[in-house]
Amino acid sequence: MEKSNITNYLDLNKERFLNELIDLLKIPSISADSKHKNDMIKTAEAVKHRLIEAGADLVEISPTTGYPVVYGEKIIDASKPTILVYGHYDVQPADPINLWDSPPFEPIIKKTDIHPEGAIFARGACDDKGQMYMHIKAFEIMMKTNTLPCNVKFMIEGEEEVGSPNLGPWIIANKNRLIGDVILISDTSIIANDTPSIDTGLRGLSYMEVEVVGPNRDLHSGVYGGAVANPINILCKMIASCHDENNHITIPGFYDDVNELSDLERDEMAKAPFNLEDFKKDLIIEKEHGEKGYSTIERTGIRPTLDVNGIWGGYIGEGAKTVLPSKAFAKISMRLVPNQGSQKISELFQKYFESIAPASVKVKVKAHHGGEPVFVGTESIGYQSASLAMQETYGKKPLPTRGGGSIPIVALFKKELGLDSILFGFGLDSDGLHSPNEHYGLFNYYKGIETIPLFYKYFTALSTKKN
Repeated sequence: MEKSNITNYLDLNKERFLNELIDLLKIPSISADSKHKNDMIKTAEAVKHRLIEAGADLVEISPTTGYPVVYGEKIIDASKPTILVYGHYDVQPADPINLWDSPPFEPIIKKTDIHPEGAIFARGACDDKGQMYMHIKAFEIMMKTNTLPCNVKFMIEGEEEVGSPNLGPWIIANKNRLIGDVILISDTSIIANDTPSIDTGLRGLSYMEVEVVGPNRDLHSGVYGGAVANPINILCKMIASCHDENNHITIPGFYDDVNELSDLERDEMAKAPFNLEDFKKDLIIEKEHGEKGYSTIERTGIRPTLDVNGIWGGYIGEGAKTVLPSKAFAKISMRLVPNQGSQKISELFQKYFESIAPASVKVKVKAHHGGEPVFVGTESIGYQSASLAMQETYGKKPLPTRGGGSIPIVALFKKELGLDSILFGFGLDSDGLHSPNEHYGLFNYYKGIETIPLFYKYFTALSTKKN
């Protein structure tokens, strides 16, 4: 089969596209750490520069009360459809650094069993710089080959990894220029490189921090141990009480609004390729764990969860110190499913956690950020366009799946702009997102760049046909 102009352009520019991504990955744009403020601004400037190079007419770094949004657009004909591309340029902290095989902001290419053609190892490689940058390069290809069939607008933010606290006000303030027909997001995964898939839903998030306070100072554990409540011991018991023997969450009212899938819907989910032994082998675990009565796929896609993300207190330095600590802390996140509301769940958690605290300690509960669960059906023009595009480049029809992660702004886009988001990700769950040794396969990076222009083509054609 004769190669298209898009494929030819990609083949000729693969090395440059990779080197540009490597340059972007070298910048430690960690939004959670104020020490990296200058790195955040530097990354926003780099994204702006690449959008201008690619052919956008209007590109600006649009301020918020936090880190800015990089906005760009190319309007070829106001009567044609408009695709809004969303991505983020901030990344997770790289801690713990000592668990990385190579420095997190010194990208290297290595071959792996899953990525025999090579993968780029760096913080943000997949989440989300690599996937975001695919869209800029796909746009460049369409501009250089004169194949851009519709209008496009870019909104690349810098606070996704801290809950997008300033994106809502920015969207409200910029509603007029964000008018479009669909939002395209690549911040999710496919089942495997030989099994394409498209997420039709995402879980929501409620993120909390708790503090348990005992005596007014750290105490000698020999003098006071056994007579004064140890906040770490108490905190561990309180956390343990949040699940029962079936790993069911015990917070009263937690499941009241959960959307339970029918047996038929669960049977359809079970058709997705999944090998439990491979899952355990990849994670080097003897046994899977989770809510009784549900499969691993269901536990990570359609069921809510409660997990401790961090816990600390007392002495954690080298050697021993026999101290009874004054305080203990934990960060706890809950993943939510359709119909659950993050604010309601946060309030239920706070009420429950305060209620189970013994009188020997004081408890403080603080909500950090949250996001709402979303579901997008398979009948929309956006989903059908993504399916056709993947079918053309992968040679097989993608499967609809439910994503276990959270992208809070998807529900925000629907509420404020009235637009569905197409979750057009190309990463793999095994790419180490939020973990040491995060990476992104070169196959996936280039496949995304090749597939995205086809989404534009099919979306324009189907939208025109509908009208």
